[in-house]
Amino acid sequence: MIAFDPELIRRYDQPAPRYTSYPTATHFRDDFRETSYREQVASSNEDPIPRPLSLYVHIPFCFSPCFYCGCHRLIVHPKRATAEGAEYLRRLIREIELQASLFDPGREVVQLHLGGGTPTFLDDANLARLVEGIGRAFRLAREEDRDFSIEVDPRTVTPERIALLADLGFNRLSLGVQDFDPEVQLAVNRIQPVETVASLLATARAVGFVSINLDLIYGLPNQTRDSFARTLEQVVALRPNRLAVYGYAHLPQRFAAQRHIPAEALPDPETRLALLAIAVERLTEAGYRYIGMDHFALPEDELARAFEGGRLHRNFNGYSTHPECALVGLGLSSIGFVGDAYAQNTRSLSRYYEAIDQGRLAIERGLVLSEEDHLRRTIIQDIMCRDEIRFEAYERRFDIVFAERFGAELKRLAELERDGLIELGASGFRILPRGRLLLRAIARCFDAYLADQRVAPLPRHSRII
Repeated sequence: MIAFDPELIRRYDQPAPRYTSYPTATHFRDDFRETSYREQVASSNEDPIPRPLSLYVHIPFCFSPCFYCGCHRLIVHPKRATAEGAEYLRRLIREIELQASLFDPGREVVQLHLGGGTPTFLDDANLARLVEGIGRAFRLAREEDRDFSIEVDPRTVTPERIALLADLGFNRLSLGVQDFDPEVQLAVNRIQPVETVASLLATARAVGFVSINLDLIYGLPNQTRDSFARTLEQVVALRPNRLAVYGYAHLPQRFAAQRHIPAEALPDPETRLALLAIAVERLTEAGYRYIGMDHFALPEDELARAFEGGRLHRNFNGYSTHPECALVGLGLSSIGFVGDAYAQNTRSLSRYYEAIDQGRLAIERGLVLSEEDHLRRTIIQDIMCRDEIRFEAYERRFDIVFAERFGAELKRLAELERDGLIELGASGFRILPRGRLLLRAIARCFDAYLADQRVAPLPRHSRII
């Protein structure tokens, strides 16, 4: 359940990490390189029960810029797409082979996610080559146990391509919608009629996709209460299994494409907050369960069941149902988490090609977690994924006395309790409906890397709402 309190949200709406990792990527170190990563993989192979694998594959290319985008992507003219895709794929498959050689061959891949950029930038033949290369290098779980997903720009696929993706083994689909209003689409350079998306969803269901996600964004230029309500009405009629409703973060100093969006075209703070309220109201009325952060799911979807069963997990792909997996990042700028360490590939295409051509991994930064990092990471992960936090679980696992180790944090939690975000007791705390939309504010109480827990400006992070 969610309680929407506008005044409370305004007070807590400060910049904060999204906690797809802890420590966050801003704290990765440049002295973590390939040797460090190889040591972590080798150590993880020696675990009594080595973790199964989740693969994230980054395809960085797009045909045109979406002005709201903050992802790491490269714009390529359609005439260059086939050649550019083939050149990238040649290195990507080689990297897949290099990575696979490091892992015990008994470790199965149970999860695969293709993100971008635009994964469907690759043509049919190259997509097939990529999936074949992954299957040749890694041991894939049985078909019924796989969770293989792909992000799709509806402008780059036809119903026939959706059927091909199913034939290649993908069983989960994520479509970038953002907004169906024509004026909003024009302002962000992404024109895609609702009829196009509806046709793709119908095909995806017909060919056997078990879960379909739609991405929406509130706070875009020219959005109004009425226009966004119409988009939500159209989305609810399509009945996707999952929805991600992100708040647009306007950071033109960091993302050049956002400079095409004039600040005066953005909704004012009051309207922006109202857009979120409309989304929460309409989606929960339609039967969607609020999972956390910006995610909603139908009760029968695996994501909702994982939340109910305490199996929900959060990583760089958002919420996941596979907490048991080690994450292997593949492709330009990708991030993985294996053993005790995060590892990130270079963001430079030329350096990525150079490393792979020389038979090296393209890892340029990362971080080996300390025992303290592991402890705080576990607590923050639980806050982002659970309704209730029990101190005893951390005391047993990490051999600590919670009240002694986290005295300052408990004082901050007491402030949140006075505002009705949590219910705090001697044995733990429960996140209340007023706190469900403010998980980042609760989690940041345990972030040792933030200099000032109360009023830190944190310009490198988006605002909570």
